[in-house]
Amino acid sequence: MSRRIAAAAIRGAHQVVAQAEQEIQAALEKFGPDKPVAFPSTGYYLPTVYGLTGHAIEKLSDVRVTLDHAKSLLAPEPSEALWLPYLGPALDAGMATLFAEELIEGVRSLNGGWPASTNNGAKYNGPIDDPQMRAWGIQLVDGRMPGFAAIVGTAKSNEVAVKIVRELQSRGILVLLASGSPERGKKTIVDQLMEEGVEMGYGTYIVPFGPDTISAVHALGFATRSAISFGGLKPGQGEDILLYNKYRVFAFVLALGEVDDIKYATAAGAVSYGFPVIADTNIPNIFPNGLTIYEAVVRMPFDDIPGADDLERAEKLVQRCIEVRGVKIRISKVPIPVSYGPAFEGERVRREQLRAEFGGRRSSCFEFLRMRDTSEIEDGKITLVGQDMDSVDQGGALDLGIVVEVAGRKMQTDFEPVLERHIHHFINGAEGVQHMGQRDIAWIRVANAAYDKGFRVKHLGEIIRARILSEFSAIVDKVQVTLYTEKDDVQEWIKVAREAFRERNERVASLTDDSVDVFYSCALCQSFAPNHICVVSPERLGLCGSENWLDCKAAYEIYPTGPNRPIEKKGLIDAEKGEWESINQFVYANTNQSVERVTMYSMMDAPMTSCGCFECIVMMIPEANGVMVVSREDPSMTPAGMTFSTLAGMAGGGVQAPGVMGIGKYFLGSRKFLATEGGLKRVVWMSSVLKESMQEELQAAAEREGIPDLLDKIADEGVATTVEELLPFLEEKGHPALTMDPLF
Repeated sequence: MSRRIAAAAIRGAHQVVAQAEQEIQAALEKFGPDKPVAFPSTGYYLPTVYGLTGHAIEKLSDVRVTLDHAKSLLAPEPSEALWLPYLGPALDAGMATLFAEELIEGVRSLNGGWPASTNNGAKYNGPIDDPQMRAWGIQLVDGRMPGFAAIVGTAKSNEVAVKIVRELQSRGILVLLASGSPERGKKTIVDQLMEEGVEMGYGTYIVPFGPDTISAVHALGFATRSAISFGGLKPGQGEDILLYNKYRVFAFVLALGEVDDIKYATAAGAVSYGFPVIADTNIPNIFPNGLTIYEAVVRMPFDDIPGADDLERAEKLVQRCIEVRGVKIRISKVPIPVSYGPAFEGERVRREQLRAEFGGRRSSCFEFLRMRDTSEIEDGKITLVGQDMDSVDQGGALDLGIVVEVAGRKMQTDFEPVLERHIHHFINGAEGVQHMGQRDIAWIRVANAAYDKGFRVKHLGEIIRARILSEFSAIVDKVQVTLYTEKDDVQEWIKVAREAFRERNERVASLTDDSVDVFYSCALCQSFAPNHICVVSPERLGLCGSENWLDCKAAYEIYPTGPNRPIEKKGLIDAEKGEWESINQFVYANTNQSVERVTMYSMMDAPMTSCGCFECIVMMIPEANGVMVVSREDPSMTPAGMTFSTLAGMAGGGVQAPGVMGIGKYFLGSRKFLATEGGLKRVVWMSSVLKESMQEELQAAAEREGIPDLLDKIADEGVATTVEELLPFLEEKGHPALTMDPLF
């Protein structure tokens, strides 16, 4: 390998470690050794340090151990006169760099940290928070997100910056941004995107970490947390975490512009994860291929890339990145005149960008999918009945009714709402098109930019047809879409749709665990929790919240060999606890014979295991003879003396732990929620975010329990974060748990 590059990486590591030591000393003088250190809204301490070394940094005095470790990894700069095997020292320098960068970012969080404004008003994100990490982690596992790109530097021009990001977005690749290149105007790629009006943030799959290379460590922190949460790995299993990322997380680094010493040092750390580096300048090779699956470093000097113009060269650069890392793109080509991909799902069309809208306050909009006989529809027939967007003034509104008719040999009426619910995601994938709501409260907005590229109402039908046939080809053979924009037609059809919605609601509400002969398994998360499996019933959805019984039923029909399989209910053992011989046998056989019994409705006797994707954690509070329910979005301390992130370590990983379990939040409103222990009456503490977001469902459950004011009797973090604060509140309110039978 190149001595010059090894020297640059080692020099860069020395610089970053020295900077970390200076900033830590200043922080100690300012805050003192007991000042807590943590990244906001995350529960992994400083994740790269914690994951790779097992050292949990909780306060400023804890950083010295990691700083000393980083120093121990530093080698002298290689001599020009003597050849040495530079690979090992360069890799060590990369690790030292990542540790030191994370320490620097930890100190920055004490000084206000994020978000910090750029000259153009951009907001830097800092580390990705836990709820978003969980959402994206699941998408990485199930393939909806092919991978992520960490971009450092500055593109050749603003137009090239936008093109690179749009190409990545259209393929569903998460874009993480940091740093700039001095020779390209001392601006970052974030500045370039801001100048071109590109929206950034979680909703758009574009996350600006910070203005310098040091902030790029959050991309490696995200990868480390993914391995811990979704790889079933423990902090301190550094080698296993690096190998997990090498083989399971399809990420790469794209270096734009000049690569300085600190970029080389950070790149050395990224290559240790198995993430290749692609540069648009003529840099030497860094490492041999064995450290990554493909080439460790690829040189593609931007001006030497064949192409008619810079935009075509940018497109080829992105394609080369994808080829190098072996990213698997699974998005089918949708025949519309704008870019398409899941990265556009969070895009917002603001008033000043609006060409036309359907629904909202000014018009009606509904979407309705129904099953038809195969002889009644014509596949590919997209019909517009009424006027198009051309007929309304700039920013105007039209009524819209979307009637989707599908046919297939395996299509069933129960699948209608499952497919219909996907229309939201399907339409939202178009660049410049915003979709909100569903059923008869849908709201669609189309931006000027999309309209100018030729997007019209009929393209909504093209999107729906293409995506249904792509995603549900196992059950759907034909798709026909009719779009109505005349007010009378829309009002006539909306009556038909609402009657179907009413019938569906009654059908779903009538589904109970006792009314079906089969439950369904969900093994989606076994890749990272091999001893866990979900059992999903009509009255108990999957713990991630994204799989209910009808979803699993549809998924099994679509993918019979997939993660959802039917489990016949046979050999009832205990009706109150929800235990069957057949389910026990299935669970035992599909958890590496580690779980012998599972009860569906109890948390104290053989509760269902959890992976790590749960929306909430239920844990007993013995002093109160009740349980608390903690939401993943809640970072506060709980009466159990632990935050959600600490509790997650107890509940996850496929371990059966009586008294603590993960659940999907809508299980709280089920009649079967803790049916053995007394149901919702056992809840003495609940995260306020759950109380607020689920007030209607929880109130209905409270009234069903015969205690209409139950929610007022349940404490939250605003009332109590310790048992000592909780008990007087419960006594004052007369909470029913205090007089119920003992939990154990």
